[in-house]
Amino acid sequence: MKKRILILFSLTIIGFYMSCTDDLDTKPITELTLEELLASDPNAVEGLVSRLYASYALTGPSGPGSSDIESPDAGEGAFLRAIINLQDFTADAMKNRWGDDGLDQLTTTSAWDRNNKFFRLFYDRAYYTIPQCNNFLQALEIADFPNEENIVAETRFLRALAYYNIIDVFGKGVLATEENFGQSEPLPEASRQELFNYVETELLAIEPVISETSNYGRANKYVVDMLLAKLYINAEVYTGTARWDDAATYINKIINEGPYSLDNNFIRMFSSDNDMSPEIIFPLIAESVTSQSYGNTTYIVNGSLSADTMPLAQFGATQGWTGHRSSKGWYGLFGDNIAELQASNDVRASLFWTDGHNYEMNDYREWTDGFPVTKFRNTASDGSGGAVDFSATDFPFYRLADAYLMYAELALRGAAGTSMGDALDYVNAVRSRSGASTITSGDLTLDFIIDERARELNLEGHRRSDLIRFGMFTGGSYVWPWKGGSASGSSIPDSYRLFPIPATALQANPNLTQNPNY
Repeated sequence: MKKRILILFSLTIIGFYMSCTDDLDTKPITELTLEELLASDPNAVEGLVSRLYASYALTGPSGPGSSDIESPDAGEGAFLRAIINLQDFTADAMKNRWGDDGLDQLTTTSAWDRNNKFFRLFYDRAYYTIPQCNNFLQALEIADFPNEENIVAETRFLRALAYYNIIDVFGKGVLATEENFGQSEPLPEASRQELFNYVETELLAIEPVISETSNYGRANKYVVDMLLAKLYINAEVYTGTARWDDAATYINKIINEGPYSLDNNFIRMFSSDNDMSPEIIFPLIAESVTSQSYGNTTYIVNGSLSADTMPLAQFGATQGWTGHRSSKGWYGLFGDNIAELQASNDVRASLFWTDGHNYEMNDYREWTDGFPVTKFRNTASDGSGGAVDFSATDFPFYRLADAYLMYAELALRGAAGTSMGDALDYVNAVRSRSGASTITSGDLTLDFIIDERARELNLEGHRRSDLIRFGMFTGGSYVWPWKGGSASGSSIPDSYRLFPIPATALQANPNLTQNPNY
C-alpha cells in the first residue's frame, strides 16, 4: 500500500474542500462548510489535512490535468516543479533546453522580469496553500476532532513551509493568517524580517507539541526541526544576522534524537521503493496510478530522459521529454572529462548518462551537450518494475545526509554545540556510503562542503539557496556554464539573490512593491 492511503483519502473528500485562487484572497468553495463537515464526521479531519499535504505533491484534485491555480499547463503549477525550476535550473548544476515562456531566463540566469510565468506560478502556489491552511485552522477552532493538537500543529507547519519559500525566493510578501482570512482590503506588505519572525514563532510554538512520530509523508517533530535549521542556517541571508548556534541546536536534535540513519543504498532514495529508506525525513509523495501528476518527480524523471540517446525502459519510463541535462558545474566535481567520470568509484558519479553526449555544454539548447541525470528513476532500487507514464518515486525533501552536511558547515562556522571531530565523521559517513574516499581534517573546509553538497544533494532543490549562503551565486567570482547568458559564464547582479515580485501580484495588491532593480 505504501504511501497511497495519504493521497487517496484526501481525494475522496475533495468535493468538500475545493477552492479557486484570486491572488492573495483565496476563498473556499464548499458543498458543506468545514464546520458542518467536521460536525457530521470528525474523522474527516484526516482527509482534509491530507489535502493540504497534497498541495505540495499534486497540482489539483482531479488528475494530472487539473490545477488548483491558474495555469495554461497544469503540470507547471506544481510546487516541486517550481522548486526544481527556481532552485536548480538557475544554479550551476542543471540546465533545461526547452526555452518556453521564460524558462530560458531561469536556465541562463539572465533577463529576469516580473512577467516570467514561473515566478508567478511559484508565488500563486504558495499563496494558494496559505489561505487553505488559514481556512482550515479557523474551522478547527470551533470543532472537536481526534488528535486535535497534532492536526493543528501539522497545519501550521504546512503554512510555515509555504512562507519559508516566500522568504527564500521573493524576500517579502503579505502575512495572511487565520486572523485576517477573508479580509476584503488588500493586506499590507510584510518585509523579509517580518516573515522570518512569523515563521520562527510558528515553528517554535509547534515544535514541542507535534508528535515525534508520524505516518509516512506527514510532518513530525524532526521535520519541524529541519525547517527551523534551514531557517536559521540561512538567517544571515534573510535578516543580516547569523544564527549558526540556533541552526546547530535543531540539527543536533535530528541527528541525536531522530530515528533516521544513512541508507546504505544511495540509489534507493531516488527509486520507486524509497518509502523504505531509513534516511528520508520528509518526502513529497508521488504515485503512478491513482494520484498522477506532471509536476512531481515525473517532471524530473521524464524531463531527464530522451529516446534519442537513452533506453527509457531501463529507468521505468514510457516517455522521455528531452529536456534536462546537468552541466560540468555538477559532474565536473567528479572528473575533468568523461574518462575520469566513468573511472570514479563514487556511485554518485555513475548517475550521469554520457553515451552520445558531450562533456562541454556549448549550446544549452542542444540535447547532446551536457549529461542527462539518472539519479531519479521509476524503477525500484534493484532495477525491477515495468515502464510507467507517471512516476511513483517520492521526492526526498529532507533527508539525513543533508543534516550531516549542515552540521559540518555549522561546525566550520563555529556554531556552539558542534565539534570538528563529529563534522569529519558525518562527512566521511556520507562519502563512504557512496564509495567515495574519506577525507582528513585538513580537507574539511567551507569550499569542500559547498562542493560536497553539490555531489550529494543536487537536483534536490537546495542549490540556489546554498550558493547564495556561501556568497557564490551572484557576481563573477564563481561562474558556471550559461550563468549570465554566456556559454562560459559571466557575472550577474546582486539583485538576482531575489526573484522579482510577479506582475499579477503587484496589480492585485497596491501595497506590494517590487524588489530592487526589477
